[in-house]
Amino acid sequence: AEAWGRTSLFIGNMYSVSPEAVVKRFPRLRSITLKGKPRFADFNLVPPNWGADVLPWIHAIASVNPMLEELRLKRVVVTDESLELLAHFFPNFHALSLTSCEGFSTNGLAIIASKCRNLTELDLQENDIDDRGGYWLNCFPESCSTLVSLNFACLNSEVNFDALERLVARCRCLKSLKLNKNVTLEQLQQRLLVKAPQLTELGTGSYSQELKTRQFSELETAFNNCRDLRILSGFWEVSSLYLPAIYSVCANLTFLNFSYATLQSWELGKLVINCPHLLRLWVLDTVEDKGLETVSSSCKDLRELRVFPADPSGQGQGYVTEKGIVAISKGCPNLKYVLYFCRQMTNTAIVTVAQNCPMLTHFRLCIMDPRRPDHLTNEPMDEAFGAIVRNCKNLQRLSLSGWLTDKTFEYLGRFAKNLQTLSVAFAGSSDRGMQYLLNGCPKLRKLEIRDSPFGDAALLSGLDRYESMRSLWMSACNVTLNGCNILAREMPQLNVEIIKENDEDDDIRVEKLYVYRTLCGARTDAPGFVYTL
Repeated sequence: AEAWGRTSLFIGNMYSVSPEAVVKRFPRLRSITLKGKPRFADFNLVPPNWGADVLPWIHAIASVNPMLEELRLKRVVVTDESLELLAHFFPNFHALSLTSCEGFSTNGLAIIASKCRNLTELDLQENDIDDRGGYWLNCFPESCSTLVSLNFACLNSEVNFDALERLVARCRCLKSLKLNKNVTLEQLQQRLLVKAPQLTELGTGSYSQELKTRQFSELETAFNNCRDLRILSGFWEVSSLYLPAIYSVCANLTFLNFSYATLQSWELGKLVINCPHLLRLWVLDTVEDKGLETVSSSCKDLRELRVFPADPSGQGQGYVTEKGIVAISKGCPNLKYVLYFCRQMTNTAIVTVAQNCPMLTHFRLCIMDPRRPDHLTNEPMDEAFGAIVRNCKNLQRLSLSGWLTDKTFEYLGRFAKNLQTLSVAFAGSSDRGMQYLLNGCPKLRKLEIRDSPFGDAALLSGLDRYESMRSLWMSACNVTLNGCNILAREMPQLNVEIIKENDEDDDIRVEKLYVYRTLCGARTDAPGFVYTL
Protein backbone atom coordinates (compact mmCIF):
# COMPACT_ATOMS: atom_id res chain seq x y z
CA ALA A 1 0.00 0.00 0.00
CA GLU A 2 2.85 2.39 0.86
CA ALA A 3 4.56 1.70 -2.46
CA TRP A 4 1.32 2.19 -4.40
CA GLY A 5 0.56 5.48 -2.71
CA ARG A 6 4.05 6.95 -2.78
CA THR A 7 4.39 9.99 -5.03
CA SER A 8 7.97 11.21 -4.44
CA LEU A 9 11.32 9.40 -4.36
CA PHE A 10 14.95 10.34 -3.69
CA ILE A 11 17.70 8.09 -5.09
CA GLY A 12 21.20 9.09 -3.98
CA ASN A 13 22.94 6.86 -6.54
CA MET A 14 21.13 6.15 -9.79
CA TYR A 15 23.12 2.91 -10.21
CA SER A 16 21.97 1.48 -6.87
CA VAL A 17 18.72 0.26 -8.42
CA SER A 18 17.37 -0.20 -11.94
CA PRO A 19 14.78 2.26 -13.24
CA GLU A 20 12.57 -0.68 -14.21
CA ALA A 21 12.53 -1.93 -10.62
CA VAL A 22 11.71 1.54 -9.33
CA VAL A 23 8.70 2.12 -11.57
CA LYS A 24 7.42 -1.40 -10.95
CA ARG A 25 7.44 -0.87 -7.19
CA PHE A 26 6.32 2.78 -7.26
CA PRO A 27 3.97 3.11 -10.24
CA ARG A 28 2.42 6.43 -9.19
CA LEU A 29 5.46 8.63 -8.70
CA ARG A 30 5.00 12.32 -9.39
CA SER A 31 8.43 13.60 -8.29
CA ILE A 32 11.86 11.94 -8.61
CA THR A 33 15.26 13.17 -7.44
CA LEU A 34 18.31 11.40 -8.90
CA LYS A 35 22.03 11.77 -8.25
CA GLY A 36 24.53 10.40 -10.75
CA LYS A 37 28.30 10.74 -10.72
CA PRO A 38 30.41 10.60 -7.55
CA ARG A 39 30.93 14.00 -5.89
CA PHE A 40 34.62 14.03 -6.82
CA ALA A 41 33.45 14.59 -10.40
CA ASP A 42 33.26 18.24 -9.30
CA PHE A 43 37.08 18.16 -9.08
CA ASN A 44 37.58 16.51 -12.50
CA LEU A 45 38.49 13.17 -10.92
CA VAL A 46 35.79 11.29 -12.85
CA PRO A 47 36.67 10.96 -16.57
CA PRO A 48 34.35 12.24 -19.31
CA ASN A 49 31.82 9.71 -20.65
CA TRP A 50 31.79 7.82 -17.34
CA GLY A 51 28.03 7.36 -17.46
CA ALA A 52 25.03 8.60 -15.45
CA ASP A 53 22.71 9.17 -18.43
CA VAL A 54 19.12 9.93 -17.46
CA LEU A 55 17.65 8.61 -20.72
CA PRO A 56 16.99 5.01 -19.52
CA TRP A 57 15.13 6.43 -16.54
CA ILE A 58 12.88 8.55 -18.72
CA HIS A 59 12.03 5.59 -20.95
CA ALA A 60 11.33 3.33 -17.97
CA ILE A 61 9.10 5.86 -16.22
CA ALA A 62 7.19 6.70 -19.39
CA SER A 63 6.43 3.03 -20.04
CA VAL A 64 4.48 2.75 -16.78
CA ASN A 65 3.60 6.20 -15.50
CA PRO A 66 2.85 9.18 -17.76
CA MET A 67 1.96 11.31 -14.73
CA LEU A 68 5.47 12.41 -13.73
CA GLU A 69 5.45 16.09 -12.79
CA GLU A 70 8.88 16.87 -11.29
CA LEU A 71 12.44 15.75 -12.03
CA ARG A 72 15.48 16.91 -10.05
CA LEU A 73 18.91 15.78 -11.22
CA LYS A 74 22.45 16.28 -9.92
CA ARG A 75 25.68 15.25 -11.70
CA VAL A 76 23.67 13.52 -14.42
CA VAL A 77 24.09 13.46 -18.20
CA VAL A 78 21.04 15.08 -19.78
CA THR A 79 20.81 15.32 -23.58
CA ASP A 80 18.48 17.41 -25.69
CA GLU A 81 16.81 14.13 -26.65
CA SER A 82 16.10 13.45 -22.99
CA LEU A 83 14.56 16.89 -22.55
CA GLU A 84 12.43 16.41 -25.65
CA LEU A 85 11.15 13.06 -24.37
CA LEU A 86 10.36 14.61 -20.99
CA ALA A 87 8.17 17.18 -22.68
CA HIS A 88 6.60 14.57 -24.97
CA PHE A 89 5.86 11.72 -22.54
CA PHE A 90 4.61 13.65 -19.50
CA PRO A 91 1.77 16.08 -20.25
CA ASN A 92 1.58 17.32 -16.64
CA PHE A 93 5.32 17.88 -16.27
CA HIS A 94 5.96 21.21 -14.56
CA ALA A 95 9.26 21.26 -12.61
CA LEU A 96 12.81 20.63 -13.86
CA SER A 97 15.88 21.19 -11.67
CA LEU A 98 19.36 20.46 -13.06
CA THR A 99 22.46 20.89 -10.89
CA SER A 100 26.00 20.16 -12.11
CA CYS A 101 24.59 18.34 -15.14
CA GLU A 102 25.97 18.19 -18.69
CA GLY A 103 25.20 17.06 -22.22
CA PHE A 104 22.40 19.41 -23.23
CA SER A 105 22.10 22.71 -25.04
CA THR A 106 19.78 25.68 -25.08
CA ASN A 107 17.90 23.84 -27.86
CA GLY A 108 16.73 21.42 -25.18
CA LEU A 109 15.67 24.30 -22.96
CA ALA A 110 13.67 25.71 -25.87
CA ILE A 111 11.77 22.43 -26.12
CA ILE A 112 10.97 22.44 -22.41
CA ALA A 113 9.85 26.07 -22.60
CA SER A 114 7.60 25.55 -25.61
CA LYS A 115 6.02 22.18 -24.79
CA CYS A 116 5.66 22.09 -20.99
CA ARG A 117 2.62 24.34 -20.88
CA ASN A 118 2.22 24.31 -17.09
CA LEU A 119 5.87 24.86 -16.16
CA THR A 120 6.29 26.21 -12.64
CA GLU A 121 10.03 25.67 -12.13
CA LEU A 122 13.09 25.74 -14.37
CA ASP A 123 16.20 25.70 -12.19
CA LEU A 124 19.62 25.54 -13.89
CA GLN A 125 22.44 25.52 -11.34
CA GLU A 126 26.14 25.24 -12.28
CA ASN A 127 25.56 23.12 -15.39
CA ASP A 128 27.88 22.61 -18.36
CA ILE A 129 25.53 23.76 -21.13
CA ASP A 130 26.13 24.16 -24.85
CA ASP A 131 24.92 27.75 -24.90
CA ARG A 132 23.68 28.62 -28.38
CA GLY A 133 22.12 31.95 -27.51
CA GLY A 134 19.29 33.42 -25.50
CA TYR A 135 16.57 32.73 -28.07
CA TRP A 136 15.13 29.92 -25.92
CA LEU A 137 13.32 32.47 -23.77
CA ASN A 138 11.24 33.34 -26.85
CA CYS A 139 9.87 29.80 -26.80
CA PHE A 140 7.68 30.24 -23.75
CA PRO A 141 4.17 30.62 -25.18
CA GLU A 142 2.46 33.95 -24.61
CA SER A 143 -0.10 32.05 -22.54
CA CYS A 144 2.56 30.90 -20.03
CA SER A 145 1.85 32.51 -16.66
CA THR A 146 2.61 29.65 -14.27
CA LEU A 147 6.31 30.08 -13.47
CA VAL A 148 7.13 30.26 -9.78
CA SER A 149 10.91 29.77 -10.08
CA LEU A 150 13.27 30.60 -12.97
CA ASN A 151 17.05 30.28 -12.70
CA PHE A 152 19.34 30.65 -15.73
CA ALA A 153 22.34 32.14 -13.90
CA CYS A 154 24.77 29.56 -15.32
CA LEU A 155 24.16 30.58 -18.95
CA ASN A 156 26.69 32.90 -20.56
CA SER A 157 24.95 34.27 -23.63
CA GLU A 158 22.91 37.42 -24.03
CA VAL A 159 19.26 36.73 -23.33
CA ASN A 160 16.35 38.00 -25.35
CA PHE A 161 15.45 40.59 -22.78
CA ASP A 162 12.12 41.59 -24.31
CA ALA A 163 10.97 37.96 -24.06
CA LEU A 164 12.23 37.76 -20.47
CA GLU A 165 10.44 40.97 -19.53
CA ARG A 166 7.13 39.74 -20.97
CA LEU A 167 7.50 36.39 -19.22
CA VAL A 168 8.19 37.99 -15.84
CA ALA A 169 5.25 40.36 -16.28
CA ARG A 170 2.86 37.48 -17.07
CA CYS A 171 3.94 35.23 -14.20
CA ARG A 172 2.29 36.95 -11.24
CA CYS A 173 3.17 34.00 -8.98
CA LEU A 174 6.90 34.24 -9.73
CA LYS A 175 8.76 34.04 -6.42
CA SER A 176 12.34 33.18 -7.42
CA LEU A 177 14.26 34.76 -10.32
CA LYS A 178 17.99 34.24 -10.87
CA LEU A 179 19.51 36.10 -13.81
CA ASN A 180 22.80 35.65 -15.64
CA LYS A 181 25.61 38.18 -15.78
CA ASN A 182 24.40 39.71 -19.06
CA VAL A 183 21.34 41.31 -17.47
CA THR A 184 22.31 44.88 -16.64
CA LEU A 185 21.52 46.90 -13.56
CA GLU A 186 19.37 49.26 -15.62
CA GLN A 187 17.33 46.36 -17.04
CA LEU A 188 16.87 44.92 -13.57
CA GLN A 189 15.68 48.21 -12.16
CA GLN A 190 13.53 49.60 -14.98
CA ARG A 191 11.99 46.49 -16.48
CA LEU A 192 12.06 43.55 -14.06
CA LEU A 193 11.78 44.58 -10.42
CA VAL A 194 8.90 46.93 -11.14
CA LYS A 195 7.01 44.05 -12.74
CA ALA A 196 7.78 41.49 -10.01
CA PRO A 197 7.61 43.16 -6.59
CA GLN A 198 6.31 39.86 -5.20
CA LEU A 199 9.73 38.15 -5.47
CA THR A 200 11.08 36.39 -2.39
CA GLU A 201 14.39 35.41 -4.06
CA LEU A 202 16.44 37.41 -6.55
CA GLY A 203 19.70 36.63 -8.30
CA THR A 204 20.87 39.87 -9.87
CA GLY A 205 22.83 40.07 -13.08
CA SER A 206 25.80 42.38 -13.40
CA TYR A 207 25.74 44.98 -10.64
CA SER A 208 28.31 47.43 -11.92
CA GLN A 209 26.72 49.46 -14.71
CA GLU A 210 27.17 53.22 -14.35
CA LEU A 211 23.93 54.83 -13.21
CA LYS A 212 22.82 58.43 -13.09
CA THR A 213 21.52 59.85 -9.81
CA ARG A 214 17.92 59.48 -10.96
CA GLN A 215 18.48 55.87 -12.01
CA PHE A 216 20.04 55.00 -8.67
CA SER A 217 17.07 56.53 -6.88
CA GLU A 218 14.71 54.46 -9.02
CA LEU A 219 16.73 51.31 -8.29
CA GLU A 220 16.49 52.04 -4.57
CA THR A 221 12.74 52.50 -4.87
CA ALA A 222 12.35 49.30 -6.87
CA PHE A 223 14.13 47.28 -4.19
CA ASN A 224 12.18 49.01 -1.45
CA ASN A 225 8.94 47.90 -3.12
CA CYS A 226 10.05 44.24 -2.97
CA ARG A 227 8.84 43.85 0.59
CA ASP A 228 8.83 40.04 0.52
CA LEU A 229 12.45 39.65 -0.60
CA ARG A 230 14.31 37.20 1.64
CA ILE A 231 17.20 35.89 -0.51
CA LEU A 232 19.71 37.83 -2.64
CA SER A 233 22.42 36.38 -4.90
CA GLY A 234 24.15 37.11 -8.21
CA PHE A 235 26.17 40.33 -8.07
CA TRP A 236 28.50 39.01 -10.79
CA GLU A 237 30.32 42.31 -11.09
CA VAL A 238 29.63 44.60 -8.20
CA SER A 239 30.12 48.33 -7.75
CA SER A 240 30.15 49.52 -4.15
CA LEU A 241 28.48 52.75 -5.31
CA TYR A 242 25.20 50.93 -5.85
CA LEU A 243 25.16 48.48 -2.94
CA PRO A 244 23.25 51.00 -0.75
CA ALA A 245 20.27 50.44 -3.05
CA ILE A 246 19.63 47.10 -1.35
CA TYR A 247 19.92 48.41 2.21
CA SER A 248 16.15 48.87 2.40
CA VAL A 249 15.52 45.11 2.03
CA CYS A 250 18.38 43.93 4.24
CA ALA A 251 16.33 43.86 7.43
CA ASN A 252 14.21 40.99 6.08
CA LEU A 253 16.99 38.99 4.40
CA THR A 254 17.72 35.46 5.61
CA PHE A 255 20.26 34.47 2.91
CA LEU A 256 22.94 36.55 1.18
CA ASN A 257 24.99 34.85 -1.52
CA PHE A 258 28.02 36.90 -2.56
CA SER A 259 30.04 33.92 -3.78
CA TYR A 260 30.69 35.67 -7.13
CA ALA A 261 31.27 39.17 -5.75
CA THR A 262 34.76 40.30 -4.78
CA LEU A 263 33.58 42.41 -1.86
CA GLN A 264 36.05 44.14 0.41
CA SER A 265 35.65 43.98 4.18
CA TRP A 266 34.18 47.46 4.47
CA GLU A 267 31.63 46.78 1.72
CA LEU A 268 30.42 43.64 3.44
CA GLY A 269 30.43 45.40 6.79
CA LYS A 270 28.12 48.18 5.62
CA LEU A 271 25.71 45.56 4.30
CA VAL A 272 25.53 43.09 7.17
CA ILE A 273 24.97 45.69 9.86
CA ASN A 274 21.56 46.04 8.21
CA CYS A 275 20.90 42.25 8.25
CA PRO A 276 19.99 41.29 11.83
CA HIS A 277 17.95 38.25 10.74
CA LEU A 278 20.51 36.73 8.38
CA LEU A 279 20.69 32.93 8.67
CA ARG A 280 22.94 32.03 5.72
CA LEU A 281 25.94 33.88 4.24
CA TRP A 282 28.17 32.91 1.31
CA VAL A 283 31.16 35.15 0.52
CA LEU A 284 34.57 35.17 -1.14
CA ASP A 285 37.69 35.39 1.00
CA THR A 286 38.27 38.94 -0.24
CA VAL A 287 36.15 40.06 2.73
CA GLU A 288 39.12 39.07 4.95
CA ASP A 289 38.97 38.52 8.70
CA LYS A 290 37.75 42.05 9.32
CA GLY A 291 34.64 41.45 7.24
CA LEU A 292 33.86 38.27 9.16
CA GLU A 293 34.33 40.12 12.44
CA THR A 294 31.59 42.53 11.40
CA VAL A 295 29.35 39.58 10.52
CA SER A 296 29.92 38.09 13.97
CA SER A 297 28.80 41.27 15.70
CA SER A 298 25.83 41.94 13.41
CA CYS A 299 24.29 38.55 12.54
CA LYS A 300 23.88 36.82 15.87
CA ASP A 301 21.54 34.10 14.59
CA LEU A 302 23.71 33.03 11.64
CA ARG A 303 23.33 29.29 10.95
CA GLU A 304 25.44 28.79 7.82
CA LEU A 305 28.71 30.36 6.64
CA ARG A 306 30.54 29.51 3.42
CA VAL A 307 33.78 31.27 2.52
CA PHE A 308 35.10 30.49 -0.98
CA PRO A 309 38.50 31.37 -2.48
CA ALA A 310 38.50 34.23 -4.97
CA ASP A 311 41.71 32.76 -6.39
CA PRO A 312 41.86 28.95 -5.96
CA SER A 313 45.57 29.03 -6.84
CA GLY A 314 46.19 30.86 -3.59
CA GLN A 315 48.17 33.66 -5.26
CA GLY A 316 45.63 36.48 -5.00
CA GLN A 317 45.56 39.33 -2.53
CA GLY A 318 43.29 39.18 0.48
CA TYR A 319 42.30 36.07 2.35
CA VAL A 320 40.87 34.82 5.62
CA THR A 321 42.74 33.16 8.47
CA GLU A 322 41.94 31.47 11.77
CA LYS A 323 40.98 34.86 13.21
CA GLY A 324 37.92 35.11 10.99
CA ILE A 325 36.40 31.77 11.90
CA VAL A 326 37.11 32.28 15.60
CA ALA A 327 35.32 35.64 15.47
CA ILE A 328 32.32 34.03 13.79
CA SER A 329 32.17 31.28 16.41
CA LYS A 330 32.20 33.80 19.26
CA GLY A 331 29.42 35.93 17.80
CA CYS A 332 27.26 33.24 16.18
CA PRO A 333 26.73 30.41 18.69
CA ASN A 334 23.84 28.87 16.68
CA LEU A 335 26.10 28.07 13.73
CA LYS A 336 25.34 24.68 12.15
CA TYR A 337 27.14 24.69 8.79
CA VAL A 338 30.67 25.89 8.00
CA LEU A 339 32.59 25.69 4.71
CA TYR A 340 35.84 27.61 5.12
CA PHE A 341 38.62 28.00 2.56
CA CYS A 342 41.75 29.52 4.09
CA ARG A 343 45.54 29.51 3.75
CA GLN A 344 46.43 28.92 7.39
CA MET A 345 44.83 27.47 10.51
CA THR A 346 45.67 26.49 14.08
CA ASN A 347 44.50 23.75 16.40
CA THR A 348 43.64 26.31 19.05
CA ALA A 349 41.33 28.17 16.66
CA ILE A 350 39.32 25.09 15.72
CA VAL A 351 39.14 23.97 19.35
CA THR A 352 37.61 27.37 20.10
CA VAL A 353 35.11 26.96 17.25
CA ALA A 354 34.11 23.52 18.54
CA GLN A 355 33.57 24.86 22.05
CA ASN A 356 31.61 27.91 20.90
CA CYS A 357 29.43 26.14 18.31
CA PRO A 358 28.44 22.70 19.65
CA MET A 359 25.39 22.54 17.33
CA LEU A 360 27.54 22.18 14.18
CA THR A 361 26.23 19.47 11.84
CA HIS A 362 28.48 20.26 8.86
CA PHE A 363 32.13 21.28 9.15
CA ARG A 364 34.20 21.52 5.98
CA LEU A 365 37.65 23.04 6.44
CA CYS A 366 39.72 23.50 3.27
CA ILE A 367 43.29 24.71 3.87
CA MET A 368 44.61 25.67 0.44
CA ASP A 369 47.87 23.82 1.07
CA PRO A 370 46.25 20.50 2.06
CA ARG A 371 49.20 19.15 4.07
CA ARG A 372 49.89 22.33 6.00
CA PRO A 373 50.40 21.96 9.78
CA ASP A 374 49.30 24.32 12.53
CA HIS A 375 51.03 27.47 11.27
CA LEU A 376 52.02 28.59 14.77
CA THR A 377 53.21 25.33 16.38
CA ASN A 378 54.07 23.35 13.24
CA GLU A 379 52.19 20.38 14.72
CA PRO A 380 49.60 18.19 12.94
CA MET A 381 46.00 19.39 12.96
CA ASP A 382 44.77 16.28 14.79
CA GLU A 383 43.58 18.07 17.92
CA ALA A 384 41.47 20.47 15.86
CA PHE A 385 39.31 17.73 14.40
CA GLY A 386 39.38 15.80 17.65
CA ALA A 387 37.73 18.81 19.29
CA ILE A 388 35.12 19.07 16.52
CA VAL A 389 33.95 15.45 16.83
CA ARG A 390 34.18 15.49 20.63
CA ASN A 391 32.11 18.66 21.11
CA CYS A 392 29.73 18.58 18.13
CA LYS A 393 27.66 15.49 18.91
CA ASN A 394 25.31 15.93 15.95
CA LEU A 395 28.03 16.29 13.31
CA GLN A 396 26.84 14.68 10.05
CA ARG A 397 29.32 15.88 7.43
CA LEU A 398 33.04 16.51 7.78
CA SER A 399 35.80 17.48 5.36
CA LEU A 400 39.36 17.09 6.64
CA SER A 401 42.26 19.37 5.75
CA GLY A 402 45.80 20.06 6.89
CA TRP A 403 48.58 17.75 8.07
CA LEU A 404 46.72 14.87 9.74
CA THR A 405 47.98 11.62 11.26
CA ASP A 406 46.10 8.48 12.25
CA LYS A 407 45.27 10.25 15.51
CA THR A 408 42.56 12.23 13.73
CA PHE A 409 40.89 9.03 12.56
CA GLU A 410 41.16 7.54 16.03
CA TYR A 411 39.23 10.56 17.32
CA LEU A 412 36.62 10.09 14.60
CA GLY A 413 36.18 6.44 15.46
CA ARG A 414 35.71 7.25 19.15
CA PHE A 415 33.46 10.29 18.96
CA ALA A 416 31.86 10.79 15.50
CA LYS A 417 28.87 8.54 16.13
CA ASN A 418 26.45 10.49 13.93
CA LEU A 419 28.84 11.16 11.04
CA GLN A 420 27.30 10.31 7.66
CA THR A 421 29.61 11.85 5.04
CA LEU A 422 33.39 12.18 5.27
CA SER A 423 35.79 13.68 2.72
CA VAL A 424 39.49 12.94 3.18
CA ALA A 425 42.43 14.32 1.18
CA PHE A 426 46.17 14.01 1.83
CA ALA A 427 45.56 12.61 5.33
CA GLY A 428 46.54 9.72 7.57
CA SER A 429 49.73 7.82 8.34
CA SER A 430 48.86 4.16 7.78
CA ASP A 431 46.04 1.67 7.25
CA ARG A 432 45.10 2.03 10.89
CA GLY A 433 43.59 5.45 10.20
CA MET A 434 40.89 4.09 7.89
CA GLN A 435 40.41 1.08 10.15
CA TYR A 436 39.63 3.35 13.12
CA LEU A 437 37.07 5.11 10.97
CA LEU A 438 35.27 2.06 9.60
CA ASN A 439 35.17 0.34 12.97
CA GLY A 440 33.93 3.33 14.91
CA CYS A 441 31.46 5.42 12.85
CA PRO A 442 28.21 3.41 12.73
CA LYS A 443 26.19 5.90 10.64
CA LEU A 444 28.79 6.53 7.92
CA ARG A 445 27.13 6.46 4.49
CA LYS A 446 29.54 8.19 2.09
CA LEU A 447 33.32 8.02 2.33
CA GLU A 448 35.51 9.92 -0.16
CA ILE A 449 39.29 9.53 0.03
CA ARG A 450 42.04 10.86 -2.23
CA ASP A 451 45.83 11.02 -2.05
CA SER A 452 46.08 9.13 1.23
CA PRO A 453 48.25 6.14 2.29
CA PHE A 454 45.44 3.64 2.85
CA GLY A 455 45.89 0.24 1.20
CA ASP A 456 44.31 -3.20 1.03
CA ALA A 457 44.26 -3.83 4.78
CA ALA A 458 42.34 -0.59 5.25
CA LEU A 459 39.96 -1.33 2.38
CA LEU A 460 39.17 -4.85 3.57
CA SER A 461 38.61 -3.77 7.16
CA GLY A 462 35.23 -2.46 6.04
CA LEU A 463 33.77 -5.72 4.74
CA ASP A 464 31.02 -5.68 7.34
CA ARG A 465 30.29 -1.98 6.76
CA TYR A 466 30.04 -1.37 3.02
CA GLU A 467 26.61 -2.96 2.62
CA SER A 468 25.13 -0.30 4.91
CA MET A 469 26.97 2.53 3.13
CA ARG A 470 25.92 4.29 -0.04
CA SER A 471 29.38 4.54 -1.58
CA LEU A 472 33.16 4.55 -1.17
CA TRP A 473 35.53 6.48 -3.43
CA MET A 474 39.31 6.04 -3.25
CA SER A 475 41.80 7.63 -5.65
CA ALA A 476 45.60 7.93 -5.52
CA CYS A 477 45.75 5.65 -2.48
CA ASN A 478 47.67 2.36 -2.01
CA VAL A 479 44.88 -0.04 -2.94
CA THR A 480 45.82 -2.92 -5.27
CA LEU A 481 43.91 -4.97 -7.81
CA ASN A 482 44.22 -8.01 -5.55
CA GLY A 483 42.57 -6.18 -2.67
CA CYS A 484 39.74 -5.02 -4.91
CA ASN A 485 39.21 -8.56 -6.20
CA ILE A 486 38.94 -9.86 -2.64
CA LEU A 487 36.39 -7.17 -1.82
CA ALA A 488 34.32 -8.04 -4.91
CA ARG A 489 34.46 -11.76 -4.11
CA GLU A 490 33.50 -11.34 -0.46
CA MET A 491 30.77 -8.76 -1.12
CA PRO A 492 28.89 -9.77 -4.30
CA GLN A 493 26.06 -7.33 -3.53
CA LEU A 494 28.47 -4.45 -4.14
CA ASN A 495 29.59 -3.03 -7.45
CA VAL A 496 33.38 -2.74 -7.25
CA GLU A 497 34.44 -0.51 -10.13
CA ILE A 498 37.99 0.32 -11.17
CA ILE A 499 38.63 3.32 -13.39
CA LYS A 500 41.65 2.80 -15.63
CA GLU A 501 42.09 5.80 -17.88
CA ASN A 502 45.15 4.77 -19.91
CA ASP A 503 47.23 1.71 -20.71
CA GLU A 504 50.17 3.04 -18.72
CA ASP A 505 48.22 2.69 -15.45
CA ASP A 506 49.83 0.25 -13.04
CA ASP A 507 48.31 -3.24 -13.41
CA ILE A 508 48.75 -3.83 -9.68
CA ARG A 509 48.00 -0.50 -8.00
CA VAL A 510 44.48 0.83 -8.53
CA GLU A 511 44.37 4.54 -9.30
CA LYS A 512 40.61 5.05 -8.84
CA LEU A 513 38.11 2.83 -7.05
CA TYR A 514 34.36 3.35 -6.73
CA VAL A 515 32.35 0.97 -4.58
CA TYR A 516 28.61 1.14 -4.05
CA ARG A 517 25.78 -1.10 -3.00
CA THR A 518 23.31 -2.07 -5.70
CA LEU A 519 20.22 -4.19 -6.25
CA CYS A 520 20.77 -4.66 -9.97
CA GLY A 521 24.33 -5.94 -10.42
CA ALA A 522 26.99 -4.55 -12.74
CA ARG A 523 25.82 -1.63 -14.83
CA THR A 524 25.35 -2.20 -18.54
CA ASP A 525 26.51 1.23 -19.71
CA ALA A 526 30.06 1.16 -18.30
CA PRO A 527 32.61 2.61 -20.76
CA GLY A 528 35.77 0.72 -21.69
CA PHE A 529 37.88 2.33 -18.98
CA VAL A 530 35.54 1.17 -16.18
CA TYR A 531 36.06 -2.42 -15.02
CA THR A 532 33.50 -4.05 -12.73
CA LEU A 533 35.13 -6.83 -10.71
